[in-house]
Amino acid sequence: MSKGQITLPKDIRAKLGLSVGDRVTLICEEDRVILMNSAVYAMKMLQKEMEGEAEKAGICTDDDITNLVKDIRAEMEGL
Repeated sequence: MSKGQITLPKDIRAKLGLSVGDRVTLICEEDRVILMNSAVYAMKMLQKEMEGEAEKAGICTDDDITNLVKDIRAEMEGL
């Protein structure tokens, strides 16, 4: 029974930053298939989902981010 494994040439693995055993994601778009490093794909999807969320939360500047990090660290130290 097949495990769904594929073998990629070394140059393609290097270009995608893949090592032996890493997982890939295949994305079908019309008549083509896009092969992506699964970790990179997951990060891109997360970034897409989170787009605009900082602004909704009132985090608009670097200072806002710095202050949020300080607040969270202070909270964690108090636990």
